[in-house]
Amino acid sequence: MSKPIRVVQFGVGPIGQDCIRTILAKEATGLIQLVGAIDVDPEKAGKDVTEILGRSGRSGIVVRNDADAVLSDTPADVVLHTTSSFLDTVHHQLVQCVRRGVHVVSSTEELSYPYDRHPELSTELDGLAKHNGVAIVGTGVNPGYAMDSLALIATGVCSDVRELHVERVVDAGKRRLPLQKKVGAGMTIAEFAEQKKTGRFGHIGLRESLLFVAEGLGWSLDRIEENLDPVISDRDVQTPFMTVANGSVAGIHHAIAGYVDGCAILTLDLKMYVGAREPHDAVHVDGSPPIDLVVREGIFGDTATVAALVNAIPLVMKSEPGLHTMMDLPIPRAFATTPTLQKKARAA
Repeated sequence: MSKPIRVVQFGVGPIGQDCIRTILAKEATGLIQLVGAIDVDPEKAGKDVTEILGRSGRSGIVVRNDADAVLSDTPADVVLHTTSSFLDTVHHQLVQCVRRGVHVVSSTEELSYPYDRHPELSTELDGLAKHNGVAIVGTGVNPGYAMDSLALIATGVCSDVRELHVERVVDAGKRRLPLQKKVGAGMTIAEFAEQKKTGRFGHIGLRESLLFVAEGLGWSLDRIEENLDPVISDRDVQTPFMTVANGSVAGIHHAIAGYVDGCAILTLDLKMYVGAREPHDAVHVDGSPPIDLVVREGIFGDTATVAALVNAIPLVMKSEPGLHTMMDLPIPRAFATTPTLQKKARAA
């Protein structure tokens, strides 16, 4: 049997902790192993990951705040990176990993298709990765799957595609607290407007998803229009973390459209707010044949993000060195699963 893939978790926030839980659960398959953890938070550094997860016993994996030290003295194959949405913020972290000769799977949304927003950083990371013989990819549930990879996969049986429209409706009230804050739940309209001015508020990655899909279809867009608006709650809504009052901001309506000859041939429409009714993910392809794909109740983002990251680990290891998008990797699929029911059925 081949050796397990050795993983260092970089970032031990809510998503990072769930990545650790998932990897530890999959270690029994012998295909993957957690070998290190990095976080600069003084409340986490020096603690065993089991303590941070609220478990008894010790795993022997202690969170450390010195990334270079961890990567230099811990034999690792892949870094699972979950620290920030913005590439300019995490660039130095990615460089640290690549220079140590380890592959990187990152949840950084801007890394999912970085060439438009960060062309110079993209060129640098691609060259550095090739020089060190490793691959880098940014992925997750959105961007990475629900509004881009899944949309492209839906066109795989079409001989022609005239238009493509993607819709995602998410009940943010069922998601983690950072996500609820990220979409402005509980804010006043004035507070929302101030945060919007920063350009680093709301859903990060919608433009990246649009350009990813356009490239995948070979479409050259004439122009792009993007709108971010608040969704106002029409009732009091209680979440496990907060109460969103009637008349306050419940979340976001974020939409982007790509035009050709005055026609919006590619649109992505995201509604993510506390108390959203009829959550779902949908891909509508005006093509030959037409495709109407709907995921009822939607793809639950917190668990799906973790799964997307972990499932990308063996794919990025098999990739050519360099900076990649999910378009460059094989079809995403589950990794190191345990088909318990099948085993029981065979035993019976």
